[in-house]
Amino acid sequence: MNSMLSAKDEETALEELHRRGNTDGLPVVIPTRNRVERMVLASGMDADMVLGTMGPGNGVATVEKIAIAAVMAGCLPDYMPIVIAAVKGVIDPEFDLTEMQATTHCTAPLVIVNGPARINCGPVNCGFGIFGPGNRANASIGRALRLAMMNIGMGRPGSSDMALHGHPGKFTFCIAEDEEHSPFTPLHVARGFAPDQSVVTVVGAEAPHSVMFSGDADDKDNHRYLLELLAIGVANMATNNAVLGNGAATIVLNPEHAQILHAAGLSRQDIAQQLYTRCVQPVSEISRLNPGFAGRAVKDKMRHCFSSADQILVLMAGGSGLYSMVMPSWCAGAHKNAAVSVLVEADQFCEIPGL
Repeated sequence: MNSMLSAKDEETALEELHRRGNTDGLPVVIPTRNRVERMVLASGMDADMVLGTMGPGNGVATVEKIAIAAVMAGCLPDYMPIVIAAVKGVIDPEFDLTEMQATTHCTAPLVIVNGPARINCGPVNCGFGIFGPGNRANASIGRALRLAMMNIGMGRPGSSDMALHGHPGKFTFCIAEDEEHSPFTPLHVARGFAPDQSVVTVVGAEAPHSVMFSGDADDKDNHRYLLELLAIGVANMATNNAVLGNGAATIVLNPEHAQILHAAGLSRQDIAQQLYTRCVQPVSEISRLNPGFAGRAVKDKMRHCFSSADQILVLMAGGSGLYSMVMPSWCAGAHKNAAVSVLVEADQFCEIPGL
C-alpha cells in the first residue's frame, strides 16, 4: 500500500490486493486515486499528515494511508473523524499496539463511540445487534482500523499477528453507547470529557461473552446476583483477568440490566467498584489450575483481578432482555491492556459536495 498499483479493471485489482495480502480475506472497495482523495478531503486534513506509527511493523500512519483503509473497508466520508480518532487511540503508546498485535492471546481493539459523532458521523448502532452485522458504520469503521493495522502496522496472521485462534472482532469491532436511554452518565463523561464532546475509546477485548440474568424484582438482593454473575463472566478462573490480573475489561449492560442496577441506587462508578470488589480469586486455586502464573501460593490469600475499578469500563448498549455482554482482556504489555480515549475532531470534517 506504499506504492501506486495499476490493473485493467476492478476485478483484477481486487484479486491483486488479495494476492498481496492487503485484504482481510473479504472483498474490498478498490482504493482508486479519486476515492482516496475524496476521503482525504472529507477528513479536513492534509494527505501527508502523520498521525504516528503502527506496530509491529512500525509503518507510518498518514491521513492518506488511513483514507485508503477507509475506502477499502467501505466507509462513507462521514465516518472519517471516527476512523481517525480510533487510529490515534491505538497508536497511543499507552495502548501497547505492537504487543497486542503480536500476542498469542485472542484480543482485538474494541472501538466505543460516544457523543454527537455517534449520529453525525454515522449513525453508529447502539441498539439491537451491536456486535453483529447490519450496520454500515459499525462494520466499516472497525474494519478500516483493522485494515490499517494489517497494511500499515503489518499485523498479519501467523507471521506478526500471533493470536492462536483470533476472534471475529478481528474483522471489525465497533459499537456506540446508547446514551439517550441509559440511566447512567455516558462513558466518555466518566473518563473526563464533556457531555457534548465526541469521543472514541479503544480497548483490547476478547469476543463478547454472554451473561444471562432473569432476575426477581421482588428480591432485595436482585442487583447483587446480577453483579455476581457479571463478575464471574469477566474474571472467572479461565480468563487472563483472573490469572494475570491488572488489565482492562468491558461490561456492556443491556437496558433491563442497567435499570436493575440503577434502581438499586448504583452509578456507573459504583458498578465498577462493586465488580472490582467481587473479581477476586484464591491464589491457591490459580496455583492449582495454572501453576505457571501463580508464583508461590499462599493459603487463603486472595488476588484482585484488577488493580482498580477504573480498569473496568461499564456502558449500556444493545437490546433489552436476558443477556448482557462482558469482554475480558489480555492484561499484558507495558500498560496492561489500558483503554485509551481520544477526542473526535469532527469540526475539521469537510462535507463532500454530491455525496
